[in-house]
Amino acid sequence: MEKNKNITFPKRFLWGASVSAHQVEGGNHNQWTIWELENAKTLAKTAEHRLSRLGIWTEIKAEATNPENYISGKAVDHYHRYEEDFDLLEHMHMNTFRFSIEWSRIEPEQGKWNYEEIEHYRRYLVSLRKRHIQPMVTLFHWTVPVWFAKKGGFEKRKNIEDYLVFVEKVIDELGQHFKLVCTFNEPENYALFGWITGEWPPGKRGKYVQCLAVYNNIAIANNRACKMIHQKNRQHKVGLSKSFSHYTARNEEFGSQLIARISYYVADEYFLNKTRRHLDWVGVQYYFSLEYLHGRIVDPNGPKNDLGWEMTPDDLENILLRVHKHYNVPIIVTESGVADKHDRARRWWIAHELNAIHNAIKQGVNVMGYIHWSLLDNFEWAYGKWPRFGLVEVDYRTMKRTLRPSALWFGRVIKKMRDL
Repeated sequence: MEKNKNITFPKRFLWGASVSAHQVEGGNHNQWTIWELENAKTLAKTAEHRLSRLGIWTEIKAEATNPENYISGKAVDHYHRYEEDFDLLEHMHMNTFRFSIEWSRIEPEQGKWNYEEIEHYRRYLVSLRKRHIQPMVTLFHWTVPVWFAKKGGFEKRKNIEDYLVFVEKVIDELGQHFKLVCTFNEPENYALFGWITGEWPPGKRGKYVQCLAVYNNIAIANNRACKMIHQKNRQHKVGLSKSFSHYTARNEEFGSQLIARISYYVADEYFLNKTRRHLDWVGVQYYFSLEYLHGRIVDPNGPKNDLGWEMTPDDLENILLRVHKHYNVPIIVTESGVADKHDRARRWWIAHELNAIHNAIKQGVNVMGYIHWSLLDNFEWAYGKWPRFGLVEVDYRTMKRTLRPSALWFGRVIKKMRDL
């Protein structure tokens, strides 16, 4: 560890990596795959306008201006190569793996279950368990079946029942193979980018009322799902994952201080206040902080990753302390990482985050684990395939996997921590 070589972690600490089905499996058919085909040419055509400010632009220009970049297609073929990918988890001495079960595979048409796909996920889970790697199953990671989207998805409260039917099926068929359950991944970003900015499906802009309806309905769906899962088996530990940022004002100006405080409420407190009492744990997902000046977000002064996000990993400590103070709930860092094609910052990022977690634990925060994003290079939603978040580098042409130097180092750190 570069920053503090004397840190330790609890004996049962969760060390792992994350993926999501749509980003790595390949061969999916859901509302996102349809949206990709409809928007790929536009995203390619506007890429230079949107991305040329990035320091890596000249290297990614050919990819970013190619419509194929924005179509998930085979992704990294994790659906067929998961055994190989699980071997890499073992190589890094990880004991936890977070992934999502693709709803559209399990229930491609409403009420019609695909038992071949259920068996696929059963084999998948058994393979993890044989390696003594604990699965964390995410039930919603931004993708839904086409039929559900056509019904209005989470815009309509009555459609919550459809999600609950899916959840119950997963628990009944596969629940014996896992204990950790994540009901929803970043509902705030799903609502924001789908109904306010229009950058994600369904591609609506400025629909504040519908955005709020989606946000509220997901909160209700979470609470009902938690209750159902707990009734079926109290051994399941159920939580949800939220994106957290550290909001600050650059000076003492009242307006900047106020908007930072409002940001905390809108982004974090509003949703968690509705869901907290149903959760066994909260998933913290951290990528960047935001700073305000004169009531507006200011350009960061520090180093940036390939997506132009300021890299301030030490701020994870502030977030963990804040969540603990407000909710006093067990915390799992379910995602955090950097887009870093050349693997120049990933080791530094992880080292600083582990120090931040260690410091938070020393101050009484119950942090149960650190699950890095991502195990693999993957399809990064509306950015496509060029951002490289993986501990494992993937050659999209050959699908060859290669552990990056940061991953080899991280594996040594994990082994040392688990051996203490």
